Amino acid sequence: MNKPLRVLLAFDMPYAVARDHDYTEDFKDRENFETEDDVYQALVENGCGVRRLGLFDDVRLLLDTVAEFKPDVIFNLIEMFDGTTSWDKNMTALIELLDVPYTGAMSGTQFLCNDKGLCKKILRFHRVRTPRFHTYYRGHKVWLPKTLKLPCVIKPLTEEASRGISQASIVEDEGKLVERASFIHDSIGADAIVEQFIEGRELYVGVIGNKHIKVLPIWELVFENLPPGNAAIATARAKHNPEYQEKWGIYQQPAEGLSPTLIAHIVKTSKRIYRTLQIDGYARIDYRLSPTGELYFLEANPNPEIAEREEFASAAQSTGIPYPKLLQKILNLGLQRGR
Repeated sequence: MNKPLRVLLAFDMPYAVARDHDYTEDFKDRENFETEDDVYQALVENGCGVRRLGLFDDVRLLLDTVAEFKPDVIFNLIEMFDGTTSWDKNMTALIELLDVPYTGAMSGTQFLCNDKGLCKKILRFHRVRTPRFHTYYRGHKVWLPKTLKLPCVIKPLTEEASRGISQASIVEDEGKLVERASFIHDSIGADAIVEQFIEGRELYVGVIGNKHIKVLPIWELVFENLPPGNAAIATARAKHNPEYQEKWGIYQQPAEGLSPTLIAHIVKTSKRIYRTLQIDGYARIDYRLSPTGELYFLEANPNPEIAEREEFASAAQSTGIPYPKLLQKILNLGLQRGR
């Protein structure tokens, strides 16, 4: 009889805990630990021997736990370290040094995709359509380049999960552009990227695989009843606040009304982006689709949100891949790369 697969479920915590901490009570907090709990429950259902490890600001917890537990694979849900979101790739690099197979993207891929400007430059070179954009680094002058047309949307350059994006991110004049970029520099402590705002539909495409990749059905973030004057953009509240979503009719569903030709184009483009950015494991690629049918790449998200109710898992389930089977596939991909 085969031994159960030993899986170390590694994730970030908003506070420090001991190595022998019992996460039962923490995981009852679905607002903050929904993904971690969903993944844990599914891995247990799959018959894995799972140890949970929450990391805050001490890497020794990871080193000691790996030495003691000797996992076959690490399910990597780490999105930040010591409250710093850009250090997710550093933690992945540490896992790589430990020579333990792990799920999701490699550290180099995370670095590349984390920089929205660099990512777009590479893809524009490979003739992938993106909105026109400009980056504003802290300590440098902010102005409206002639290559950009208003309105624009301003985001933190390296943040993920819509952090720092709100309705105030849409600017209609140069004064507001300077004001918002300064806010990102000073209040968020991040560099900024400004993009030409593309009116249209918000599409998400899940991709999974290493050498052989599969594109999941196209999903859409629907804005059914936004208040007057609000733009249909994936703000932090639109993405993560259930009360806000219910109030304004914001929900995810399979994208409807796309022609077979357009679907084929989106699938081909998604594969091209996945390969060009050297992504493996699993990722979500975000697009805007203009009213005239032009597809614009927004960003690639390696290791995207993978809670059971989120668009990646929902798209997989729509193809007949139940949630536990999806997580087992992600584990297998990590193990394959580790061999």
